[in-house]
Amino acid sequence: MTGTIVQINTSPGGVPKRAVFEGSVRFRGLDGDSWAHPQFHGGPNQALLLIAEEVIDILKAKGYPVYPGALGENLTTRGLDPRHFRIGQTYRAGTARFRLTKLRTPCSTIQIYGRQIGREIYDAQAKAGDPASPVWCFAGIYAGVVTEGVIHPGDPISLESELA
Repeated sequence: MTGTIVQINTSPGGVPKRAVFEGSVRFRGLDGDSWAHPQFHGGPNQALLLIAEEVIDILKAKGYPVYPGALGENLTTRGLDPRHFRIGQTYRAGTARFRLTKLRTPCSTIQIYGRQIGREIYDAQAKAGDPASPVWCFAGIYAGVVTEGVIHPGDPISLESELA
């Protein structure tokens, strides 16, 4: 599986995250990025949040006013089907490597884009860890950093290994 990094996003906390021209990926996350609620977000197993631009397109088609960075993701990707993401997969982008660790559970913060948006991207099957969910990883997936590095929009993002 290979896709492209469409956008790299950071914020001092909360949503939306804004585009940056380069991402310095550290074990704690992207330089310049923080979280409004660090008791729920961040940490070594949640250093990065990935969301597929294709999911954003689906939400826009349903009338939600979303765009890359709006959902709080650090990496907006294109060309990687989120339904194929699995915990333990390792990806490479630029000079960084990261391992998928945990599905994101959408919080009420994203309801600024619509009260039902969470139900569009997360369901009981996803919550139960069932990749057969039709919205598997639509809410995004967290990753821990394996190798620090630098990434740019337009960089390829490729599956390097299936399991840790």
